Amino acid sequence: MNEAARPAPSSAADAPEMAAYGRIAFVASDAADAVRARSELTALYGHVAPEEADIVVALGGDGFMLQTLHRFRDTGIPIYGMNRGSVGFLMNGFRLENLPERIAAAQRVVIHPLLMEATDVNGRVHRAPAINEVSLIRQSYQASKLRISIDGTMRMEELICDGVLVATPAGSTAYNLSAQGPILPIGTPLLALTPISAFRPRRWRGALVPDRARIDIAVLESDKRPVNATADHYQVLNVVAVRARLDTGSTLTMLMDRDHSIEERILREQFEV
Repeated sequence: MNEAARPAPSSAADAPEMAAYGRIAFVASDAADAVRARSELTALYGHVAPEEADIVVALGGDGFMLQTLHRFRDTGIPIYGMNRGSVGFLMNGFRLENLPERIAAAQRVVIHPLLMEATDVNGRVHRAPAINEVSLIRQSYQASKLRISIDGTMRMEELICDGVLVATPAGSTAYNLSAQGPILPIGTPLLALTPISAFRPRRWRGALVPDRARIDIAVLESDKRPVNATADHYQVLNVVAVRARLDTGSTLTMLMDRDHSIEERILREQFEV
């Protein structure tokens, strides 16, 4: 099974670890529903500072969940999200009751983010992690021209498009899906390389590449056709080259209700019309 985002094994040995989730920190987005939920949950279950917590409960939507995952990356503190936003694909359903029991029964999903290394026109290299995707988007009225290489082998000499993105399985139902990219079930050892409004080659719909691959994207005619690069919420202006690869040395842990797992959501998403 893919190391990028996989459910951790469940067994009786998990019980002591789950039972250790006694100190809960509640964090919330600025949305009124999220702030109110934090107040109600704190009154019921208490609250500690996030740095002292055994688990962090994030209240908001998918955007806030991404921010929380980035904030606690590599700390070892698992994140249990409850939806107080709109879509909430990465979130569990919101309920006030039985929170400790839900957390104890939840499935662990371990994720390794992508690492973006973007070189700007001044030669500076910017590094940032991406849980969902690394994307390149044209900055002006002119389409971008991109060259794509995989593990040092040039695979597409020139792609004329609005942009291109590299999505993880966890992010395949986000921007990638809106760009008509494939949905990747959690555990799939693949990354989705998806064009955004491709003009030439017109019929190219993207590619699936091994998650161990190194993807290099060069920006052609960058002075005439400027391009921005983004790793989730981190943006770099005027890039000339971007490298994306899985960062197996970095980990994030999510806890998902077993009756509403990410795998189930991905399956359901593929059959909705």
